Amino acid sequence: MTILFMLIPLGLVLVGFAIWAFFWAVGDGQFDDLESPGWSVVMDDRAPVDPTAQDLDPS
Repeated sequence: MTILFMLIPLGLVLVGFAIWAFFWAVGDGQFDDLESPGWSVVMDDRAPVDPTAQDLDPS
């Protein structure tokens, strides 16, 4: 029974921290653009290099 006197305040502190972290993330703009990071994974950064092409630069 005495453990409840420790666990209930600890639970309330953790819930308070989670609520603060959520509102901080919303205020910091973490949820502004939810689609672009997903598309950046499938987009190519540059054109592929042809391994059979020879370097024609003499220098």
